[in-house]
Amino acid sequence: MDAEAGVAGADQLPRRQYYLNLLLLAYQSFGVVYGDLSTSPLYVYKSTFSGKLRHYQDEETVFGVLSLIFWTFTLIPLLKYVTIVLSADDNGEGGPFALYSLLCRHAKLSLLPNQQAADEELSSYYRNGFAPRNGSSPWLRRFLEKHKKMRTLFLLIVLCGASMVIGDGVLTPAISVLSSMSGLHVRATGLHHSSVVLLSCIVLVGLFALQHRGTQKVAFMFAPIVIIWLLSIGGIGLYNILHWNPNVYQALSPYYMVKFFRKTGKDGWIALGGILLSMTGSEAMFADLGHFTSASVRVAFITVIYPCLMLQYMGHAAFLSKNTFHMPTGFYDTIPEPVFWPVFVVATLAAVVGSQAVISATFSIVKQCHALGCFPRVKVVHTSRWIYGQIYIPEINWILMVLCVAVTIAFRDTTLIGNAYGIACMTVMLVTTFLMALIVIFVWQRNIIFSLVFLVFFGSIEAVYLSSSLMKVPQGGWVPLVSAFIFMSVMYIWHYGSRRKYQFDLQNKVSMRSILSLGPSLGIVRVPGVGLIYTELVTGVPSIFSHFVTNLPAFHEVLVFLCVKSVPVPYVSPDERYLVGRIGPKEYRMYRCIVRYGYKDVQRDDDNFENMLVMSIAKFIMMEAEDASSASYDIANEGRMAVITTTAASGSPLAMRDFDGLADSMSTRSSKSESLRSLLSSYEQESPSVNRRRRVRFDVPEEDGMGQQVKEELTALVEAKHAGIAYIMGHSYIKARRNSSFLKKFAIDVGYSFLRKNCRGPSVTLHIPHISLIEVGMIYYV
Repeated sequence: MDAEAGVAGADQLPRRQYYLNLLLLAYQSFGVVYGDLSTSPLYVYKSTFSGKLRHYQDEETVFGVLSLIFWTFTLIPLLKYVTIVLSADDNGEGGPFALYSLLCRHAKLSLLPNQQAADEELSSYYRNGFAPRNGSSPWLRRFLEKHKKMRTLFLLIVLCGASMVIGDGVLTPAISVLSSMSGLHVRATGLHHSSVVLLSCIVLVGLFALQHRGTQKVAFMFAPIVIIWLLSIGGIGLYNILHWNPNVYQALSPYYMVKFFRKTGKDGWIALGGILLSMTGSEAMFADLGHFTSASVRVAFITVIYPCLMLQYMGHAAFLSKNTFHMPTGFYDTIPEPVFWPVFVVATLAAVVGSQAVISATFSIVKQCHALGCFPRVKVVHTSRWIYGQIYIPEINWILMVLCVAVTIAFRDTTLIGNAYGIACMTVMLVTTFLMALIVIFVWQRNIIFSLVFLVFFGSIEAVYLSSSLMKVPQGGWVPLVSAFIFMSVMYIWHYGSRRKYQFDLQNKVSMRSILSLGPSLGIVRVPGVGLIYTELVTGVPSIFSHFVTNLPAFHEVLVFLCVKSVPVPYVSPDERYLVGRIGPKEYRMYRCIVRYGYKDVQRDDDNFENMLVMSIAKFIMMEAEDASSASYDIANEGRMAVITTTAASGSPLAMRDFDGLADSMSTRSSKSESLRSLLSSYEQESPSVNRRRRVRFDVPEEDGMGQQVKEELTALVEAKHAGIAYIMGHSYIKARRNSSFLKKFAIDVGYSFLRKNCRGPSVTLHIPHISLIEVGMIYYV
């Protein structure tokens, strides 16, 4: 009996811990996920009644607007996102690019050039339970995989969604902060509107100026602010219902929507552009899923977000039904006078929190675009030591700040900004609906009927709202369209130029037969050290190698062709990150190493990269020695690679100990002169990022079971490492061929060239020490 009670108690303990963790994550999600959605009441009614709908100031119209808000909020955020879309996460990650990466893996829709079969063996590549051969609608899969133009169109749709998310990063802070600050007009009646705009700009500049410190510095305050805000507006809504019009609950009937459109006609349809603002921020529930679970986000929405916001919208409608002359001034008129200033302060803080969440999501989407080859190289800074994935991108931050302040000063009105905001949000939602329809077919492997029902039902609702927003293009709606066009152009030109450059490398790579004909010395002088040759190729020898040895017939005794590439998964486990193979026979001492990162992985500059690389090659040499089939070199097996685990638990063929600072012992065979070693020493002292790297020395252990040939190869590798590592990269100039079309010449010679000159160099992005870098000039005619 006691044993059974002990087992039951043990079962209850993990379950209790699970619920505690669920509640903790739900609590934290308020500050990150729901900041934008919870501040929508600041401007929904004001934007809705700003147009011709202000001529219909009566209770029936107000009830019709409330009915539309209720059913819109129930169908899109609750039914579409909370119930369905949150289940389509990519290993815990959400957003348009998460859906895109899922489709690229499950339906081969990717345009990334250097993908290989070994990537499909990653543990996170396929969704659990997915069977590649059992998918529904195989004809649709074959059609999309066969036609490159369809895959390009598919990519453009995703880039459009990503561009609109970046547009949200401009418009959300502007409308949220300006709406919250406009409350000053209600009590400080003598305050000029220009002063409110100036105060809003000061808050916005301060918000963006503090981004480099990272959200984790004040993250513990975010959730309480949003919860206090939600409880406040929920309580105020309940008070207004009881005080002004308890019958407002009748507006929840869809009958009032029908009456609304019968009465208002086209004016009511145009007013949908204001009603849709009630669901802005819904996409953040999915896009900011990374640090939470779908269950925790659902719990927070159903228990707090939905009831509090519905009470606020109902209370606001009850107030307006009896005070129609207050329609133009909006939210702050509904606040009882005794609690006005506390609510104003909380509203301003909530607006800042909501803006912060969208800015962080913008950094994340830019990082994903860059990882998938669709955005120029930018500086990515880790802002949190504890939260993986919290990043800050300086260039994007300052661009967002300038655009946000410019929009605030130019429009000076939340209604005009709301017109722009609505178009951006609805476009992202439509893109998500389209991607989800494909997810249902290719990832969930359901019948195409379910996909069509989802697409038609939600797509038609969102299309109606988008059509209403597009009517307001002249009144501010042009801003997201122009910004999306610019960002899409930048993304696609960068993607197109990078793909063309890779294709040139692929067509001009050096054949293995020509390498083998040169013999082990490769026809050049082999000097002590390791040469790391960076390339985007995953097979073959890049043309940069032959270009280098043609002009300087000497190279290092150990050559490693290194490819750092992104794969369409969020994260790659350290034990699956390194792929190592051999190029040519063993006496050539030529290796290939492919380092794989997910689109959410961030390459840190303090990583022990050189040591990990040497250890991975050493493990590969040992693995190869144990494989009898690799005893003799076969040119057909040149592309064969092995996954090398890098954790300490996996064992190591080399003994590694910390270097005690005796420089002479480290440079017994160094090819560097005394003056160069002195220069290197001073460089390391002046460069903190280089100076803090772990200094180690490798030794080949004396083991009886180790073959003589293996021991010689490991010894050569260790001595080459101690002699020094040089990084060789191509300094490329890309030009369009003379017979290219005008559009291609403009894209390559003007657009792509401008982006390459004004973005960060690859050596900076890869954290390569400048003193060890050799760049080889190359001209690409694409």
